[in-house]
Amino acid sequence: MVRINRVYTRAGDDGTTALVGGQRVPKDGPRIEAYGTVDELNTVIGAAIAFGTGEALTAALLPIQHELFNLGSVLALDPTDSERIPLPSVGSSHVEKLEGLIDEWNDSLPALTSFVLPGGHPASAQLQIARTVCRRAERAVIALSREDDVPPITVTYLNRLSDLLFVAARLQNRESGTDEVLWDSHAH
Repeated sequence: MVRINRVYTRAGDDGTTALVGGQRVPKDGPRIEAYGTVDELNTVIGAAIAFGTGEALTAALLPIQHELFNLGSVLALDPTDSERIPLPSVGSSHVEKLEGLIDEWNDSLPALTSFVLPGGHPASAQLQIARTVCRRAERAVIALSREDDVPPITVTYLNRLSDLLFVAARLQNRESGTDEVLWDSHAH
């Protein structure tokens, strides 16, 4: 169980932060960038829900927020501590769940004939922001994996989640009665 008594500790005033195992590392290191971007993604998804995603989307997104917290905690752990400090993780069953939702939702939407411009319903626009933050998180995790061990499923999960967020944004627009704006390559 996590217990937080104080919000500030002053320990990070020197530009470092603690990993889950207690090691102090620079706040601008690749591991911090990776799990910080996952945290940002979680926040943006929360904002999309607050903007008024539909009931089905909210029911699907809330568990994803918990999964992102689990994924972030794994990224915040030095790999050498993984046996000493067991943490909840994201696995292939989570990826399969995302794929099932993508297929279900996409089958209910009209086929695309062009790229979709982000916008429409505020929750849909926020889901498009979440999609781009998810892609950034994926890039940060890939960069981290070049320097340190990262569970490979992490990249797969983020890749699939960005696809889900795109489809979710389209679904939100449809369910709210908001037309999608398709990209016009000849617009002036």
